[in-house]
Amino acid sequence: MPEHVRFTRNRREFIRDGFCGFGALALASMLRRERARGANLNPLAAKPPHHNAKAKSVIFLFMAGGPSQVETFDPKPLLNELHGQPRPKEFGEAKYQFVKEDAKLLGTKRVFKKYGRSGIEVSDLFPYTAECIDDIAVLRSCHGDMVVHSAAQYELFTGRIVPGFPSMGSWTVFGLGSESESLPSYVVMPDPDGALEAGQPMYMHGFLPAVYQPTMFRSGTRPVLNLDLPQGVSLDQRRETLDLIRKLNEQTLAEDEDEFGARIKAYDLAFKMQMEAPEVLDLGNEPQETLDLYGVGVEPTNDYGRRCLLARRLVESGVRFVCVVSGGGPGNLQWDAHKDIEENHLRMASETDKPVAGLLKDLKRRGLLDETLVLWGGEFGRSPEAQGGVGRDHHNLGFSMWMAGGGIKGGQTVGATDAIGLRAIEKPYHFRDIHTTMLHQLGLNQDGLSYLHMGRKERLTQVHGRVISEIV
Repeated sequence: MPEHVRFTRNRREFIRDGFCGFGALALASMLRRERARGANLNPLAAKPPHHNAKAKSVIFLFMAGGPSQVETFDPKPLLNELHGQPRPKEFGEAKYQFVKEDAKLLGTKRVFKKYGRSGIEVSDLFPYTAECIDDIAVLRSCHGDMVVHSAAQYELFTGRIVPGFPSMGSWTVFGLGSESESLPSYVVMPDPDGALEAGQPMYMHGFLPAVYQPTMFRSGTRPVLNLDLPQGVSLDQRRETLDLIRKLNEQTLAEDEDEFGARIKAYDLAFKMQMEAPEVLDLGNEPQETLDLYGVGVEPTNDYGRRCLLARRLVESGVRFVCVVSGGGPGNLQWDAHKDIEENHLRMASETDKPVAGLLKDLKRRGLLDETLVLWGGEFGRSPEAQGGVGRDHHNLGFSMWMAGGGIKGGQTVGATDAIGLRAIEKPYHFRDIHTTMLHQLGLNQDGLSYLHMGRKERLTQVHGRVISEIV
C-alpha cells in the first residue's frame, strides 16, 4: 500500500480528513446554526418527573465534619455504663484515623428525652428541633465507605469517593429543571468560616453540561454581589448590551459548546436576577416574628438563621435544590470534634438548632413542607471510643441522618446501631439509599435519570440503591 494511503482510524479522523473543501465549510456552517438554535433553548426549563412526585424541591442541611450519632439522635445507655473501659470484643473491629488500639470507650454527657406524640428520644443539644420530631424520620443506621473527610464528602454528594462526578443537586436539576427563570436552579450557601476538605468539586456538575452547576452564595446581608444596575445605566441599556453579547456569542464557533451555552445562560440569568432577585434576597420585608423564629439578628444563630430563612424564600420562588452548610474551615470549626466533643457539639448545635427548627415550622405553616424535602446530616458520625481523652474520631460504620417533608412519614426512627453506636446492624442504609429515596420523592427513577459519559450510562447511584420504604 502506498505510504500516502491509509484507512481512517476513528470517527473524528473521518470527519476531519474525509470531508474537505466545501464539505468542511458546509459542516462548519451547519454546526454554527445548530449551536445558535441550541443557545435559544432553555435546558433549565421545568420537566415532568418520571412518576408521581411528592416533593418539588430539596433543602439539604449539611452538617459538615460529622455530627456524633450518640450525642444527637441515637441514645446508648450501655456506652455510659462502659465509659472508660476497652471496647468489648463482641462488638467487632473498627478502623479509625486517630483512635489508638488501647483507646477506651467514651460515654456522653448529653441527656435524651422523649418528644412529640411519637415519643422519639432526642438529645438536649436540639431542644428546638425536638419540637418538630413528629415531622421527622430519623435514620439511625446510615453508613458510608470512607473515613476521611474529602472522600466521604464526595460520596455523600455524588455517590463516588473521587471528584469529577455530578452532585445530587446537579442531578436533581438535570432531571427536573427549574421552576424559576429569574433565580438559579441550584444554590449552595457555604459556611463563612471557610472551605471544606472536598472543596467546591463536591457541589459541582461533574460531566453534566455546565448549565447544571451550582450558584455559590455568600454569607451576610449581600449573598449575591452586583445585583444593582451600574450608576447611569438604564434597564433598557443593560438589555441592549446583553443582546449584543448574545449575538456575538451565537456567531462564534466556540471550542467548548457546553461552556459556550452555559455562559449565554449565565448572562441571561444575571440580567433577570437584577430585576427580581433583590426582592427575594432581601430579608428586610420579613416580619419580626419570622426573624425571631429563625434566630436572625441575635447570636449565635444569626448567620445560619439568615441562610435557612433564605433557603425557604428560594424554594418558595421555584429554586429546585438548596444546600445550607454548617461548618467550614479547619477541624474544630466544623462538627469535627477530635479534641472535645462537648465543646464542639454544644457550640455547633447552638448555632443551628433554632434555625433548623424555624425552617421546618415556617415551611409547614406556609404549606411548603409537603412539597419540600429537607435532609439533615453529615459525611459520617463519630467514634464510640475517645480520642485524646474527650474527643471522638471519624466514624462511617453507623450514624444518624434525618429527613422531613416532601412526602416523608415523620414521627419515626428507622434502623439501629449496636448497643454502643459502633455499627449499623438493623436495616442499614447506605448513602446510595439516601440518594435513591430523595430521587423517588422528587418523582425521579434512579435508572431513568442517567447520562451517557465516556460510553457508559452514569447515574447518581453507582450501585443500585433502595428506596427507604418505611419512611415513604
